Amino acid sequence: MEFQNNNPIFLQIVDWICDKVLKGELQIGQQLPSVRDLAVQLEVNPNTVQRSIERLIAQDIVVTQRGKGNYLTADAFSRIEDFRRQRLLDEALPKLADEMMLLGVKPADVADALGNIISRRQQAITAPAQ
Repeated sequence: MEFQNNNPIFLQIVDWICDKVLKGELQIGQQLPSVRDLAVQLEVNPNTVQRSIERLIAQDIVVTQRGKGNYLTADAFSRIEDFRRQRLLDEALPKLADEMMLLGVKPADVADALGNIISRRQQAITAPAQ
């Protein structure tokens, strides 16, 4: 996993785990790797991973079963989806709107460009492997 400089690493790990759920790489009810195993895999301090897990527990995305480990909750997918959708609306779109206003970009131009980007990415996902 490549870490960015602008967000704390523990939050980047939270997003990485949430991405895996949204992509279907982690399933509802599935046990997460141990904190120690994730720390080795991600090459970070176990305390950083533990902080990430605690954040996911606080968001009711992960639950700890004493003596067994950490598991995704039954509604983890919908909680992540709701949270990420709200974050997009509250954080990313206002920044985009400010930049559009500075540059004089019209909403219709952004809508067209965004539609093209999404179409290309969907085609890349569904294209048969060669």
